[in-house]
Amino acid sequence: METTLCIIKPDAVKNGFEDKINEKIISSGLKIIKSKKTFLTEEIARDFYKEHASKPFFNELVEFIISGEVVVQVLEGDNAIKSYRSLMGATNPDEAEEGTLRKLFAESLSKNAVHGSDSIDNAKIEIDYFFQENEICSRTR
Repeated sequence: METTLCIIKPDAVKNGFEDKINEKIISSGLKIIKSKKTFLTEEIARDFYKEHASKPFFNELVEFIISGEVVVQVLEGDNAIKSYRSLMGATNPDEAEEGTLRKLFAESLSKNAVHGSDSIDNAKIEIDYFFQENEICSRTR
C-alpha cells in the first residue's frame, strides 16, 4: 500500500466542498487514514512551499493557503500518488478533465481546491511534515 498527502485548500473548505471531495476520494478506492482541519501559519506555509520560493507566484500561494482553514489528510491505496493526482486533475481547472476534483471544485488556477504529493519521496516528506508526534503545524490561530 502506498500513501500520499492530500490538502483540501481554503477555497474548497470555505465553499463547503470538503465532504464532496472526500466522497470522490473514497469512491475512487482510496482510504482516508488520517485527517485534521487546521489553519496554517505563514511560517509553516513558507516552509512547506519553500521549493517554490523563487517563483513569481510564491507570495500569492502562501497568502492563499493561510487565508482559511485547510483539511490535511493521508490517503492510502494501491498507487495512491498516481491515483490521487489523476483524481485531482490538471492544476488549471479550465484544463482539467471532467469529473476531476479541480474541474468540479476549483475556483481558478491559484485557488485550485486541492494539493497532492507528486512522488513517493515527497509524499513521505509531506506526510511527516504534517503528521509527526510533535508536528509544528498542529497550531491553530
